[in-house]
Amino acid sequence: MKRNLNYNFNFLSSIIKIMKKLLFFLITLAMISCSTSNSKFLELPSIVSDGMVLQQNTKVVLWGKTSPNRKVEITSSWGVRKSVRADDSGDWKIKITTIEAGGPYELVFQTKDTSIVIQNVLLGEVWLGSGQSNMEMPLGGWPPSDTIENFISEIASANYSQIRLYTVPKNASIDKVYDAEGRWEECTPESVTGFSATAYFFGREIHQKLGVPVGLIHTSWGGTPAESWVSEKFLKEIPEYSDFVDTFQLAKDQFDTVLKWMNRLQTVVTEKSENFYRELNFVNKDLTTLNCDDSDWSLMKVPANWNGTELEAFDGIACFRKEFELPESLSGKDLVLNLGPVDDMDDTYINGERIGETLISGQWNKDRIYHVNADVLRPGKNILTVFVVDNMGGGGIYSSSDITLTKPEGGGSLILNGDWKFLPVAELINSNLHFYDNENPYQSRPELSMAMNQNTPSLLFNGMIQPVIPYTLKGVIWYQGESNVGRGFEYRTLFPALINCWRSEWGQGDFPFYFTQIAPWDYDEDIPGAVAEIREAQMLTMSLANTGMVVTTDIGDLETIHPSNKQEVGKRLALWALAKDYGFDSLVFSGPIYDALETGANKAIVHFKYSEGGLMAKNGALTHFEIAGNDQVYYPAHAEISEYSVVVRSEKVKEPVAVRYGWEDIAEPNLFNAAGLPASPFRSDDWKRLSEQDQ
Repeated sequence: MKRNLNYNFNFLSSIIKIMKKLLFFLITLAMISCSTSNSKFLELPSIVSDGMVLQQNTKVVLWGKTSPNRKVEITSSWGVRKSVRADDSGDWKIKITTIEAGGPYELVFQTKDTSIVIQNVLLGEVWLGSGQSNMEMPLGGWPPSDTIENFISEIASANYSQIRLYTVPKNASIDKVYDAEGRWEECTPESVTGFSATAYFFGREIHQKLGVPVGLIHTSWGGTPAESWVSEKFLKEIPEYSDFVDTFQLAKDQFDTVLKWMNRLQTVVTEKSENFYRELNFVNKDLTTLNCDDSDWSLMKVPANWNGTELEAFDGIACFRKEFELPESLSGKDLVLNLGPVDDMDDTYINGERIGETLISGQWNKDRIYHVNADVLRPGKNILTVFVVDNMGGGGIYSSSDITLTKPEGGGSLILNGDWKFLPVAELINSNLHFYDNENPYQSRPELSMAMNQNTPSLLFNGMIQPVIPYTLKGVIWYQGESNVGRGFEYRTLFPALINCWRSEWGQGDFPFYFTQIAPWDYDEDIPGAVAEIREAQMLTMSLANTGMVVTTDIGDLETIHPSNKQEVGKRLALWALAKDYGFDSLVFSGPIYDALETGANKAIVHFKYSEGGLMAKNGALTHFEIAGNDQVYYPAHAEISEYSVVVRSEKVKEPVAVRYGWEDIAEPNLFNAAGLPASPFRSDDWKRLSEQDQ
């Protein structure tokens, strides 16, 4: 063998020399090819593409990339021809004039060497819809629990070739993203099923009233707080976030390390199909048996939501285990396991045997009640294993009552509350599930000084707003606030900062920004008035120019945080736009908004804005009014309408100084104006602030 190696040495040397020359030739050829390719390089963001809608009768911004300092010429089939030269980095941006609504048109982008033709372009009205789950909630809903009213017929009739839909993919990014990588689609039953119901109903109303094309850009993410949608620049001006930028810069460097580490893991791209998690087969059966060594797993008190635990910022799949002794009274019996609700999904085992699963979306608030055959259980020690799948927001096994094993007929039960062991199995970052393994367990993941996910301040601005700036808009509709409950006083500053941030970044001035006040629902907050303070902060934000608010106290659903009547939400948002932006001056666009309080002996008189046509009470006498004197103690009050005002009194308050209305989480009060739009909850005082600094 040694002789053969020596014998072939000269031959191999010759081959190596030839390969080196060949490699040099290939590198040179590649460089020439690269140079030629670069000279023909022209790129547009995905939002500037076939089927798009451009804002009519204005100057719209178009942008892209090409070779440095190269000239780009833009020609439209409605008669515009302009050119721009790219900067030293190859970036270019230009404004072109649009005419009145119509189409379809073509746009041609051309350099000396190449061109791109954009077809089926419409001119019309362009609106962006954003927020958390109530904006994200699609027309097809999240069945079976969270659905849109009449969604089957609504979907079937959604054929509007002049309504175009663009969805920004979910992306929490530590750096500003250039391109959203979405696409424009005509509104059809197929395309609208997964599109924001609120945005669709708003756009449909605008389209039907104006008779012009409408472009809807949807960019939202359920369970996310407002600060995720604000840029670093604007956040650092808010006292609560003044130190954020420095901390964020450190975490950026750490997150790069984490991502490189996670590249070693098996990764699965999630899909929106209903059966995705059922077909994923993510369960490691070894984790479901008594023999599993869980000695180094972490502990969590269950039932509980993950908020406030080490999993607070975690989305993905976590395995929970509870060892228990089966009492003799339950031995040999068929039993029922009641886990309570699991956010969002679960796959549940006892002693390695599956006893039940709920692996479809929309069940996050439904009790998990599973039958357990007697032969699954054994005398003495048993192990209950629950794989919890959390795909957004908070997660966990969070029943408000006990987790129990009981006889179906009653007469005996075992309570399984207390310390459970848990281990993250797979982490969901943006749309990718990264699976931990024995060589790369969750415990060995590099640490972060702050969470870096969709709830992290500024990450959604970077990943889901920046990519569509500076696409020219008519305005924005917004539905968010639920995830900021408990921080209402902070929201007074944070929400206006978000609006000012977007307006500044777009550079279009104070474009319209219309938003939805959060609906009645039991948030299970320990602080009385925490939800009311968010509603108050939203109402106060109307002091910003060109803003407007939709009240939903009459169209909520106390059984779910996702009310089904998105038709009315979209319609009420459209009322603001039609009246304020499209010349429908006779439309009443807002319900009554608190304006001033007049006090006197034994009574207080509340005056309202937007009470034209008078006020009215639905379904009987006015409800949910309270009154207080200097002692700051509120009492239920008698209230009656006096044309455009409400007179409030109570025998317990002789000298009133303050009034409040609808000041509770689940308030469904009944004051409306003559147009049938509800009044916003309010308080005339500001005695109690519920921010953390005042607790």
